[in-house]
Amino acid sequence: MVDSRCGTLCRECHYREQAGCQGCVKIEKPFWGESCPVKACCEAKSQEHCGQCETFPCGLLKQFAYDEKQGDNGKRIEQCRCWKEG
Repeated sequence: MVDSRCGTLCRECHYREQAGCQGCVKIEKPFWGESCPVKACCEAKSQEHCGQCETFPCGLLKQFAYDEKQGDNGKRIEQCRCWKEG
């Protein structure tokens, strides 16, 4: 089940229940801010997730995946690959 644009497994997020978040594929804006550039990019391209993009994995997704504070060391990129291969 795809529940994010970037490959994050929202069902594993400890903020999900606390914030009432349903995953970015089902919400207008993220609970943590006004917008998410990855979400906006996917939606502008009418894609379910980043793995469907011809430039996958792009610099923006890599920036998020390997961010020192919020990143997951590329786990979300691998998840997008799994979703793509389906």
